[in-house]
Amino acid sequence: MASKSKHHRSKSWSFPITVMVFICLAAIFILWRVDNTRTELVRTKIIDFVSPITKPLNYPIKVVGEFTKYFEVYSSLLEENKDLKRALQNMAVWKEKALQLEQKNAQLRALNNVKLSADLTWVTGEIMADSGSPFYQSGIVNIGLKDGIKNGSAAVDGLGLVGRISGVGQNVARVLFLTDISSAIPVKIKRNNQKGILIGDNSPYPVLEFVEEKALLNIGDRVFTSGDGHVFPSDILIGNILIDERKKLRVKPIANFESLEFLRVLNARKISTDWEESELVGMAPF
Repeated sequence: MASKSKHHRSKSWSFPITVMVFICLAAIFILWRVDNTRTELVRTKIIDFVSPITKPLNYPIKVVGEFTKYFEVYSSLLEENKDLKRALQNMAVWKEKALQLEQKNAQLRALNNVKLSADLTWVTGEIMADSGSPFYQSGIVNIGLKDGIKNGSAAVDGLGLVGRISGVGQNVARVLFLTDISSAIPVKIKRNNQKGILIGDNSPYPVLEFVEEKALLNIGDRVFTSGDGHVFPSDILIGNILIDERKKLRVKPIANFESLEFLRVLNARKISTDWEESELVGMAPF
């Protein structure tokens, strides 16, 4: 019963309060709409009275509005930062591809800049694989008999001699690197016309043997193919002389074996030989 009487009392008060609020609002509306000197004076007094009260009330609203604006800006910057990171990742991938293409392009340009004798023909091929073994140093190129490749032909990169063809299939051929233990190449040192044999020993720098007068050689002398035995054309640059810690003469190849991708295989237009393919050192059936 007590709760019912309390509920009835609150209902009886709510209607008069609503009517009073409505009357006040209507009076304020009429007061604001009437345009004369007295009402203008009343309006001014009311504004002067209310203005100091509304300023503190407006400050939290202003702070919340600025916070909301800054939060929207921060969210926008965060999303933009994520987009930039994704774009940078994509650019890094494209940069790597561009560097690889630039490297291939440089190697092909270097091959095109090699000056060769008019008596030579050549075919350019790409290295498909290498032996990957410290005991057998060779690689496979994607050119073969159908491209006119012959056993014993010299293979060069854009800088100098890499090795020779040692086994040919219809579509592929094996290149025996000059660093391989089976490689032996007649060479000459142009500065003093000394001749010798460059013998591979599976190290990065093959050994220079059978030189007539070693005292005439200097570190850094350039070594070329001699053309003796008609195995290789003459005057193909191989590298420079150096001396190891055991006082052995070696040659540092000018060819870059660490990044071989393209090779040019040389063939003589007319070549007279006094040897058979099977007599070549390191020659094996392919």
